[in-house]
Amino acid sequence: MAYLVDSHCHLARLSLKGKAAANIDEIIERAMRSGVSHFLSIACTTKDFEQNRLIAEDYNNIYLGCGIHPLDVRHEPDWKDADLKNNLLSSDKVIAVGETGLDYHYSPETKDLQIASFVRHVGIAKDVKKPLIIHAREAKDDTLAVLRTENACDVGGVIHCFTDTLEMARACLDLGFYISFTGIATFKSSENLREVIKYVPLDRLMVESDCPYLAPIPVRGVENEPAFVRYTLRCIADLKNVSEMELAGITSENFEKLYGVNLSESDTKATGREISDYKIDKIMDKEFSN
Repeated sequence: MAYLVDSHCHLARLSLKGKAAANIDEIIERAMRSGVSHFLSIACTTKDFEQNRLIAEDYNNIYLGCGIHPLDVRHEPDWKDADLKNNLLSSDKVIAVGETGLDYHYSPETKDLQIASFVRHVGIAKDVKKPLIIHAREAKDDTLAVLRTENACDVGGVIHCFTDTLEMARACLDLGFYISFTGIATFKSSENLREVIKYVPLDRLMVESDCPYLAPIPVRGVENEPAFVRYTLRCIADLKNVSEMELAGITSENFEKLYGVNLSESDTKATGREISDYKIDKIMDKEFSN
């Protein structure tokens, strides 16, 4: 059986409204039927962590990350290192620090606050010996400066939802980081990003939904969910001239290497219970069946 990891999602932020699902179990079931075998669900504040922890409690195949998102720093400016460390060390399921990083697109006025938080996250990652999940938007120079001056390569990590330039990708790869791509890769306007995808070596690449955000073509405009990462996988597989199955295997191995996990030890099967096959009729197949 092929593994396919949704390497970055926000399960606690799904609205669970409308046609998609009435509860998180339906979301997970539909994803597994679509071939998604494992999930890394991210808490963007220390307060978000408890909701994610409760979701993961019922599933062997959901891992967790915890950090203060750069856009949430202003809402939680007094966060404590000890609180974040407690969350990060609370369970073997918590495998990543973040997401952290810099976002000057939406919140340039909090630049100094974001940088200070980012630096603290790198230090905490070293203390707990877990890799970083980096969010970087319109902040290339400062992001690279922090990664370099703070020796973030000591713990490594991934630049998630990558949308930057080939130059930025090259610099991040040189620092030893992985690069992860979302449904943005499928957008008509993303020609430059697709050139970056062609450049990034297969052994340094991951795929993610970043749900509930950034639903890929052909489901753009609806709330995203992990099942839809299959569309992103298909797009990237075509760009890299490999099969979906091969890319799923490669990205899963990359996930295992970065986070030090063995996916076979947290294997969970779809239950087969009756649920809506909302928007996934074209991506359910025997090859990826769980």
